[in-house]
Amino acid sequence: MGKLSILPQQDFVETPAIVRRVDLKVGYKCSNNCLFCVVADKRVLGDKTTDQIKQELFESYREGKTEVVLTGGEVGIRPDIVDIVAFARRAGFTEIQIQTNGRRFADEVFCKDMIHAGMTTFAPALHGPTAAIHDGLTRARGSWRQTVLGIYNMRRLGIKTFTNTVITKQNYRHLPALARLLIKLGVAQFQLAFVHIQGNAMTYHKKIVPKVSAAAPFIKQALEIGFRAGRRVMVEAVPFCLLAPYERCASEFYIPPTQCKEIHQTVANFDIIRKFQAKTKFPTCEPCRWFRQCEGPWIEYPQLFGSKEFQPV
Repeated sequence: MGKLSILPQQDFVETPAIVRRVDLKVGYKCSNNCLFCVVADKRVLGDKTTDQIKQELFESYREGKTEVVLTGGEVGIRPDIVDIVAFARRAGFTEIQIQTNGRRFADEVFCKDMIHAGMTTFAPALHGPTAAIHDGLTRARGSWRQTVLGIYNMRRLGIKTFTNTVITKQNYRHLPALARLLIKLGVAQFQLAFVHIQGNAMTYHKKIVPKVSAAAPFIKQALEIGFRAGRRVMVEAVPFCLLAPYERCASEFYIPPTQCKEIHQTVANFDIIRKFQAKTKFPTCEPCRWFRQCEGPWIEYPQLFGSKEFQPV
């Protein structure tokens, strides 16, 4: 492929944003080994200690954060996770979301312990309507059954549940079936996120990354199924020119300004990184009616596939 013409990194003025949310990574260890995992190359960094996490929670709350997303790696494999959630609640956080592969939540006793400790939102990842698809992507036999049971448990216990699905070659044709399953399970919201080509996703990109234009019709079918069932539905990292008439489902409209605490760094507002470094647009995008709102694809995508499928609206 010849040199790709993309817009230069955009100049921007960082305007003050009220950041009430912190995305706190507890570490990078995980019970799955997903083909698309964007942090697979960071697993060697391991996990934070309990004291580190509590200190970071205390600092973020003192800075004015009132919402926390505990994520990884995998949160559920930590033996101290119930204690960490309880600490976050005592510290003053009013919203405590658990981003997880959902497997540990197949244990109803664990679910009740987490709820009692103070978690408010369950955000598991389900990547297919069948075990064959999901387990093939997670490379963890039995993970689909455990995640689905986790969703069932948490919904039965009255916890709001928002799911995330990474769009890949293996599952994009099955997204409508997945939408129907998620509705049957009673989730309040589901998001479909186009695979970010980093970590394992870069290593296996030929195997797992579809063309956005090929996946788009199935994405829109899934969104429509969710709409008709009265669910909140969103899609991430799919340029608006391929979303019509579902542009308002783009999660980029709704992602709140978020502080990110990684193992090696703290990002004051990830909004800026995502918009101006992690994604890109092209000279042909400038006449588009959605130019200001659309963030374009992840920057790695056109480096592999070009940009011809993205046309201005």
